[in-house]
Amino acid sequence: MMSNLQLDAKGLSCPMPIVKIKKAMDTLVTGEILEVQVTDKGALADISAWAKAGGHVILDQSEVAGVITFLIQKA
Repeated sequence: MMSNLQLDAKGLSCPMPIVKIKKAMDTLVTGEILEVQVTDKGALADISAWAKAGGHVILDQSEVAGVITFLIQKA
């Protein structure tokens, strides 16, 4: 799946991944997709909760070698 914007938030701890995701999502239009890479395990719950609260859709979530990748579609 193709994303419209990629965000590298690896090495950042809460709340910085969410802060950066919010800023990145503000640049997208409804329906576009943000790809986010994080290493903070706490981001699993944080990003899911943030997306749900904003009405955004997590299209995919995967983890490879400690890097968690989310594909989030803007609502």
